[in-house]
Amino acid sequence: MADDATDPPVLAHPKVDLKRLHGVLYAPPRGRFVEVDVPPLTYLAVDGEGDPNTATAYARAVEALYGLSYAVKFASKKKLGRDYVVAPLEGLWTADDPGTFVRREKDAWRWTMLILQPDWVGADLVADVTAQVRAAKDLPALDLVERRTITEGRSVQILHVGSYDAEGPVLAELHDRYLPDHGLTFAGPHHEVYLGDPRRTAPDRLRTILRQPVRPA
Repeated sequence: MADDATDPPVLAHPKVDLKRLHGVLYAPPRGRFVEVDVPPLTYLAVDGEGDPNTATAYARAVEALYGLSYAVKFASKKKLGRDYVVAPLEGLWTADDPGTFVRREKDAWRWTMLILQPDWVGADLVADVTAQVRAAKDLPALDLVERRTITEGRSVQILHVGSYDAEGPVLAELHDRYLPDHGLTFAGPHHEVYLGDPRRTAPDRLRTILRQPVRPA
């Protein structure tokens, strides 16, 4: 007879891919802006500021987000019988002058890094897992991670293929042409979804969703 301690957990539901579950939000076309209605979504989130290429706070934030997200996934599978694919890293980006994004003036940027969570992962589970991770790992930004629900609503998005620093012309097209031509203006932070891993993907092949919440001007 198998030892219950070593038996794999019995899954109550099929494994879920959150990108497919919210498919319209994670599969925009390349080279064409489209409008989507983004419902309230819950994330693990860390706030910070500064150049993401050089700021220690940014590296620590991403490390904590991934460390906690995978721990929560394993806890969901073990305790709830519900497994899922950890979602990609996302970021909300703000600045006093939106033109800094087009000009790539990264020291002026403020950011909130995010990883989407399933709706069945509640605050109590996240708190329990955070305590376990805190006891087991040295993640300096762990206590900065929050469970946060964000509502973006009407948004315009596009798939950008290429390096992050090549986003400038796409954002200029969005800000200076698409929004004015459609009578729209900003209604929240610039949002990016990173579908490629920059550690393993050539810069010209990176895939990034660029999303902008909007409202009538």
